[in-house]
Amino acid sequence: MNMYEQLLNLDPVKINFSAGGMHAINIVLAFVMYGVALGIKPSMFKEVFLKPKSVILGACCQIILLPALTFLLVLLFNDVITPMVAMGMILVACCPGGNISNFMTQLSKGNSELSVSLTAISTSLSPLTTPGNFALWGGLYVNYLNKHAAGALQELHLDLWDVFTTVFILLGIPLALGMLTTHYLPKVAQKMKKPMQIFSIIFFIAMVVLSFSNNFDLFLKYIWYVFFIVLIHNLLALTTGFSVASLFKLPRRDRRTLTIETGIQNSGLGLVLLFNPKIFPPDLMNGGMLFITAWWGIWHIISGLTISYLFNRADKRGKH
Repeated sequence: MNMYEQLLNLDPVKINFSAGGMHAINIVLAFVMYGVALGIKPSMFKEVFLKPKSVILGACCQIILLPALTFLLVLLFNDVITPMVAMGMILVACCPGGNISNFMTQLSKGNSELSVSLTAISTSLSPLTTPGNFALWGGLYVNYLNKHAAGALQELHLDLWDVFTTVFILLGIPLALGMLTTHYLPKVAQKMKKPMQIFSIIFFIAMVVLSFSNNFDLFLKYIWYVFFIVLIHNLLALTTGFSVASLFKLPRRDRRTLTIETGIQNSGLGLVLLFNPKIFPPDLMNGGMLFITAWWGIWHIISGLTISYLFNRADKRGKH
């Protein structure tokens, strides 16, 4: 079988969560978002926006360029990837920046204030941008490319109100509470910040492992196909941030930040959306979307650490 036929075998995979399990995931994810917000102060927005060039370019990379370039990548590989894999790539690209990007930026000696601001902006706007971008680029894919692929996507339903309320509860409320904690209890927020970042990484890996524990053999069987797709997609994201920052001659610290911010997506949110039966119907065979979204969340940790190492190595070479 060719790659397309192999990937089609992923679509029937069902990952079922009880109502209690979904509530537990949502609660934990809300805590993760709260942890991200512990590093956000209103004054940071003021400082960054006094020199808005970097933050505007970073927001454009995350919210506009990455979804658009992902759609072009899907066009390029349309003959070898399945509809559900394509839609998984689009969903990931439409999510806000990942909550570990601030940690990776610190490791890379990038601009932490810019990183936090970009995470805050993409997270704050995600109740609008995530469903809006997914409806736009996913709709274009369904309407113009579905005739060349399997017909499963014709059954895809996306209730924008359900997405909005889900994202608002998971992101908006924790974001506000985290910023209030930082403002009124700064010492508590500082002590909690790093443990929450570590918890975020552990939680996501645990969520992926538990999600696919009943389909682990299938995951191992098809991981190589998913691996190369996510590798290329993530490389596109990292390159987009670095190229835009270099083209507009941003400072080195800002260039590193845009690279990491564009390359690390909140795929944990993507999984929560996929597990929500009000958004993606239970009878929709979207296993391809699940595999792509889950592996992205693991891979961007690996790629983020790798990029951080390379940036630090470049610093050491520059000192000699």
